[in-house]
Amino acid sequence: MNKTVTLACGNGGEENNELISSVFYKAFKNEILEKSEDAAIIHGGALAFSTDSFTVSPLFFPGADIGKLAVCGTCNDLAMMGAQPKYLTCSVIIEEGFETRELERIVRSMKQELAINGAIVVSGDTKVVPRGSVDKIFINTSGIGEVLKKGISSNNISEDDLILVNRDIGCHGATIFAAREGIEMSSPLKSDCESLFPQVKALLDAEIKITAMRDATRGGVSAVLNEWAKQSNVCIEVEEEKIPVSDEVKGICEMLGFEAAALANEGTFVLAVKKEDAHRAIEILKTFENCSRATIIANVTDAHLKKVILNSSWGTKRFLDTPSGELLPRIC
Repeated sequence: MNKTVTLACGNGGEENNELISSVFYKAFKNEILEKSEDAAIIHGGALAFSTDSFTVSPLFFPGADIGKLAVCGTCNDLAMMGAQPKYLTCSVIIEEGFETRELERIVRSMKQELAINGAIVVSGDTKVVPRGSVDKIFINTSGIGEVLKKGISSNNISEDDLILVNRDIGCHGATIFAAREGIEMSSPLKSDCESLFPQVKALLDAEIKITAMRDATRGGVSAVLNEWAKQSNVCIEVEEEKIPVSDEVKGICEMLGFEAAALANEGTFVLAVKKEDAHRAIEILKTFENCSRATIIANVTDAHLKKVILNSSWGTKRFLDTPSGELLPRIC
């Protein structure tokens, strides 16, 4: 551990994992926390519980804003455990001088996204701090959801599963970077920020055999796959050419040296599904507007336990490691 906390400690990658395990997991160790799921399963498996804080810059960007992000982030974490979001809290820390008009716009976005999830805000807290104490506004949301399908866990992935993604990856991270740096885009690139419960509900209603789900936020798809490989003690072999990436995201990655699999997402999730149900799951996902590129990207093997292998279109192999270093700060 470094003696001081750096921006890299919040990137969702290696440094972030080290900070959490060395400080927070060490202090708060218990069997629920140790499962390292997107949401804690509590109350005898009937409820899912999650919390998240949002500090994105800029606050408003193509496809969403911090308000939509705050509701999607927590509701999606609940959905990833097979739960329907029900009740949220909303706490805000607002910088002195922040425009009321912008605050109202943020809250309207939250209200619209709550309706999509069928959830309501039942408690909250508001703090106003002196100018310069925070960057405009920080939002925390916590959520409770009703578990519709028990047993979904990233600790249970096996060679009987295939790994899927619901859409093309990296749009949120690329959009935030372009907006922050003032890069003019002639393309329709926008954040993938979206509530995922409707997609999850469709899969559950069709009785798809889902082993695990996780939304690929900080650290992207690369972070999710590495976490899963370690948690389930398996090897995940990814076919590089099958990872769906838009031309716009590819362009930004090539221009700036990013790896699409490490870019943040806010409406993209990874699924481990039993092999016999994988193609049916893809068909269901493709009925949703933004999921036309849903696809199978990986197999689960025992080749190199706790590792992720990337098979290139050239026939070569390399390890796809957990992202490290300072990636794109302030993306969620």
